[in-house]
This record gives sequence, C-alpha cells and structure tokens, in this order.
Amino acid sequence: MKILVTGGTGFLGRHLVWRLASTQAEVVFTGRNGAAAAQVLAAVPQAHERVRYIGIDHGTAGAEDCLRDAAEGADAIVHCAALASPWGTKAAFRKGNVASTAEVLAACAAHRISRLVHVSTPSIYFDYRDRIGIAEDAPLPPPVNEYARSKREAERLVQAAALPHGVVLRPRAIFGPWDAALLPRLLRLMRHGRVPLLRGGRALLDMTYVDNAVDAVLLSLRVPAAARTRVYNISNGEPIAVAALFERIAAGFGVPVDTVHRPYWLADLAVRALELGARLAPGWEPPVTRYSLGTIAFSQTLDLKNARDGLGYAPAVSLDEGIARTAAWWKGQGA
Repeated sequence: MKILVTGGTGFLGRHLVWRLASTQAEVVFTGRNGAAAAQVLAAVPQAHERVRYIGIDHGTAGAEDCLRDAAEGADAIVHCAALASPWGTKAAFRKGNVASTAEVLAACAAHRISRLVHVSTPSIYFDYRDRIGIAEDAPLPPPVNEYARSKREAERLVQAAALPHGVVLRPRAIFGPWDAALLPRLLRLMRHGRVPLLRGGRALLDMTYVDNAVDAVLLSLRVPAAARTRVYNISNGEPIAVAALFERIAAGFGVPVDTVHRPYWLADLAVRALELGARLAPGWEPPVTRYSLGTIAFSQTLDLKNARDGLGYAPAVSLDEGIARTAAWWKGQGA
C-alpha cells in the first residue's frame, strides 16, 4: 500500500510517517522544511527505501503539479499540511489551508484516489462560550478568526468532493514529543511569569495525545465506502479543568506553577488592544490573541460517540501518561 502524507515534516505528520514506516507501507511525505525532513528520515533508517520526501510549498506555482506527481500510484492520501496559528493574514491561511486542500483533491481526481483522510480542527466550533459534549453535526458558529474560516472552507471542499472513503478528523489540542506549539507555550508561561486563571480556571479542555491522533488516522484509512464524507471528533476523552491541567503539567515536567486569578473581561480588553496594535503594525504578531485567551477561559469538550462507533476509536494513551511521555522526551532534548 502506498500512502501520501502531506505536511509530513510537521508535528502530527511526522508521527504518522514514523508509524507507517514501521509497517510495510510505502510512504511519500511532503513538506517545506528540508532540515525537518532529514530529522524524519533519520528516525526510520531501516525503512529508507520505502519512505521518501518531496519538498512542496502548497499554494505556490507548480505545487499542484508536484503533488499530482507525488500521488501517482498512491492508494490513499492523508492531508496533514496546514497553517495552524492563532494569528496571520487571510491570504496566508487561504494559501496554507484552502489552496493546499484543493491541490490534494485535484491529485485525488487525477489518480482516482478515493481514500482521503483530511485533518481539520474543532476550532470551527469555538464561539467564546462554554460548550460541552459537542457533536460533529452541531450548528457551526461564524468563524472567530481567519484560521477557523479557512479550515471550515477546506472542510467544505472535501465534503463536496464526496470521496467514497473520505474522512474528516477534528482532533483537539494535539500534544506529545516534537510538539512545538501547545505545551511549549504553556511551559514558557509557567517558567517566566504568573499563570492567569480566567473565570476561576474552571474551563474544561479536551486534549489529544499524538499517538492517539495517529491511531485515529490509521483507523480512518480502513473505513468502508459510503455515500458521503464522514466527520469524526477526536480527543483523549478526558476533559480537564484548566487549573488542574497546569498542575499536572507542573508535576510531570518538574516545574513550579504560580497561578493568579484574573477577570476575563480585563484580560480580554488587554488582548484586544494587542490585536489592534498588531493590525496597525503589519508583521508584528501579538504574544496572545483573543482566540488563545478564549480557549483557556471557556469550556470546549467533544462528543466521541461517532468516532468510537464508526472508527472503533479508543484512546490508548491516557492524559497523564501522555504528559509523562512528553516530559521524558522534553528532558531528553535538554530543554
């Protein structure tokens, strides 16, 4: 079986490539970072003849042709490539998320590939209020930022293609070894200042250990044909309050945590001012965005029933074990 993984130099993508390399699958992965690709390949020396990297910058001239060539002979495509950032321009998000998805679908059409796993996001559910047990068919609010807007549009493209074996995954807050976004940001906050607890630190969060997310992708590659694209929420299924999460991270990583309660309205006002400054000074990114603030102020948990029933998904690595594994890797890197 030949599988094309876009964004294979990214966080989820590299873990997927490594897992696939441990099977007999032929793997072609794409990315923009040659140095990161070398890291990925260095971890699979026994499978080099079956794992190949192709550099592609999605949304640029020639990217569609390059991806179409890379997909020749593929049995399935897993689309992990994305621009995932709390801040950025509409054009950048459309290039990284919408254009890249259109290129993937063009490759599917060119080679009659019916098996596609598209990695999306639960950010499309977010609307600055507490939401518990969100199901995949819940009404979607207006997008809160350009990232959510672009990912929602990308999903529409995938669903419109109606591939017989098409799957959209919405994994929540993926973390683990090689994470360069979620836990590193929280650790920097814990090490260099007082951690603000908004609305009492009671907001419930869903997180996903990266190996569980990879499991969900592999399960999605086996779904039978269906008339419409299936959509599945993915998480560890262990909602945890923000205050408790900081305590567990502190214990796992051996770092102190100093929390302070702050009113949400005051923090939101300050962050609005930062965002205004960033809009007036293009090129400068605010250290905190309204969206980032909102994710630790408001509850967002996912209903996993469809993933359990439709995919047979069952998170194998618990939240505590995931934090422990991530901490061990982090310390091994000398961080």
